[in-house]
Amino acid sequence: MPERRTVALVTLGCARNEVDSEELAGRLSADGWDLVEDAADADVAVVNTCGFVEAAKKDSVDALLEANDLKETGRTRAVVAVGCMAERYGKELAQALPEADGVLGFDDYADISDRLQTILSGGVHAPHVPRDRRKLLPVSPARRQDTKGVALPGHGGAPETGPEDLPHGVAPASGPRTLRRRLDSGPFASVKLASGCDRRCSFCAIPSFRGSFISRRPSDVLTETRWLAEQGVREIMLVSENNTSYGKDLGDIRLLETLLPELTEVDGIERVRVSYLQPAEMRPGLIDVLTSTPKVAPYFDLSFQHSSPTVLRAMRRFGDTDRFLELLEQVRAKAPEAGVRSNFIVGFPGETEADVDELERFLVGARLDAIGVFGYSDEDGTEAATYEGKLDEDVVAERLARISRLAEELSAQRAEERLGSTVEVMVESVEDDEVVGRAAHQAPETDGQVVLTDADGLVAGQFVTAKVVDTEGVDLVAERCGADV
Repeated sequence: MPERRTVALVTLGCARNEVDSEELAGRLSADGWDLVEDAADADVAVVNTCGFVEAAKKDSVDALLEANDLKETGRTRAVVAVGCMAERYGKELAQALPEADGVLGFDDYADISDRLQTILSGGVHAPHVPRDRRKLLPVSPARRQDTKGVALPGHGGAPETGPEDLPHGVAPASGPRTLRRRLDSGPFASVKLASGCDRRCSFCAIPSFRGSFISRRPSDVLTETRWLAEQGVREIMLVSENNTSYGKDLGDIRLLETLLPELTEVDGIERVRVSYLQPAEMRPGLIDVLTSTPKVAPYFDLSFQHSSPTVLRAMRRFGDTDRFLELLEQVRAKAPEAGVRSNFIVGFPGETEADVDELERFLVGARLDAIGVFGYSDEDGTEAATYEGKLDEDVVAERLARISRLAEELSAQRAEERLGSTVEVMVESVEDDEVVGRAAHQAPETDGQVVLTDADGLVAGQFVTAKVVDTEGVDLVAERCGADV
């Protein structure tokens, strides 16, 4: 019997990358690879990189170098880069980082097993030459569903394999089979709703390497959700670069409003969460569904980025402080306890002190549950990188520190506003009598958590009704006060 091949997947970046890693895991499992958690125990360490901002790219390079060190101390024989940074830079990354034995782009995902076997056997797979993936699909959204072989991670394209042909735990999750194997046994999982983005924000390079916006079909999303529920998942989060655009290439911009109630009817699913919403594309019907549908979390991950109209126009975005506050008023009029989070960029070229003051005015009035703040830095190939009026690094750093302090204070205040309220908590872990979970207003890893004061009889995946009795920054402390599900 031939020696089993082992592979470890190291994932950096966002939830979309996590879904892509599970697709790669499914493809590799289906082709006979053994998946291991620790890269030191693997023949091949596959690092799913992030290419969004400089800090993320540095983390990706560090992870590749750490995996390369295992060649000296562990079983690892090869280190391979995949993901956004690999797709974005391709040959350039391979030349700059010879420690990586392979740099694979999205077009390699369907043949990932063959690619890894070639590299493991001492062969060379030439790194791809990056291209603008926005040009691979038709300009008209209505013509994009015929992808004609364009690689779309998480959208299918695997062989028509039947369930009986697959290893245990690998899903033929959708029509053109999307193989997926869970890398986490927890009660939460992300589901890819779409890929790419048609917006042209001047600071963002994502559309150039993720491509134009294309929706997955509702039947595929439902089938994958059913499979995840069979694996013990109780909460799903719909992810993409822009969920508010879902369905526009399928002829129905309101398709998300009809899909969400269907997802809540999947046996075993107790909570459905939607991420990545564009404020300029929010519509009354979507707000209604998000705030009134049982099992849909009243959760609004709104990409504001700034609130000064001058800065927003330079970013190629829309809105202003008053419009954004009005949007939040509409949300809270329907769901007073709704969770709202957002990210902001400070130090954008041309930003003035008055613009920062305007952002502060918005933050004070917005009462956000979680706030991410980033200092501007040029991104290769973006329009903003060509702008005049760049601010000195020390000015950007000062504004970053200033807004970050305010954000921390305001989000802690918002948590305190929840004292005495009742929340539905999904238990995520029970360790040493400490129970940690998340309420409806808290997405994984980004928005804080709930610590329950009573661990008696609880297991991961249960839903607990609890009363908030204390806060620790954005985190809540709560005691059980109702029936568990």
